[in-house]
Amino acid sequence: MGPRRIVCLTEEPTETLYALGEQDRIVGISGFTVRPAIARREKPKVSAFTSAKIGEILKLEPDFVVGFSDIQAEIAAELIRLGIEVWISNHRSVDGILDYIRRLGALVGAGERAMAYADTLRRGLDDIGREAATLARRPAVYFEEWDDPPISGIQWVAELIRIAGGDDIFPERARESLAKHRILEDPDEVIRRAPDIILGSWCGKKFRPEKVAARAGWSAIPAVRDGALHEIKSPNILQPGPAALTDGVREIAAIIRTWSRQ
Repeated sequence: MGPRRIVCLTEEPTETLYALGEQDRIVGISGFTVRPAIARREKPKVSAFTSAKIGEILKLEPDFVVGFSDIQAEIAAELIRLGIEVWISNHRSVDGILDYIRRLGALVGAGERAMAYADTLRRGLDDIGREAATLARRPAVYFEEWDDPPISGIQWVAELIRIAGGDDIFPERARESLAKHRILEDPDEVIRRAPDIILGSWCGKKFRPEKVAARAGWSAIPAVRDGALHEIKSPNILQPGPAALTDGVREIAAIIRTWSRQ
């Protein structure tokens, strides 16, 4: 049967449980949750990302709390000391997201549905990859997760760019799980790597392509010269959950297809 009263400290478990038809188990969610939209209307918001309303969580009497990453370690530790069972996942790759869906489904007694859902998501990625393989050329892509200081994209983003038909210009940085290790100490490195496309997803803040284009020396970058600067909404790409493998990668693929036809 699995846990009956689940608190989700981030968006991806909420989105996954709704997709599996297990939303009735959820009793509390993150205030940053936007997918699915109905969750914001139905469920009490009891956490941010680096903080949580511990007292409000306890009032919900959860038998399981799900969070993400070492950044939520202190929240998890406090809840564990209070006798709450907590699962903190720490996945950073496309395969990790798919495995996360399977494991969460298994934990709530929906293992077969979770396996089928993950398989559907994988087939969708495979379809995008096959279409991308027919493109005449692959663009170099710079993905910016934050602007001040500039932070490049995380692993699953780099992998989705590759599936969609492009090549991330900072593959070595994408392997770094923490944002502080992906800070561009020398933003001129973007100029030297000459991306054809710039994708911005400023972690919940509106992407400003005109500000990027105005950076010193960046007018020489092909993406800036050609006006190929695009926003990918943060909820669609920066959460390591289903949205990145559906809406996020499809947006990237559409941008790359348009570029390749020019």
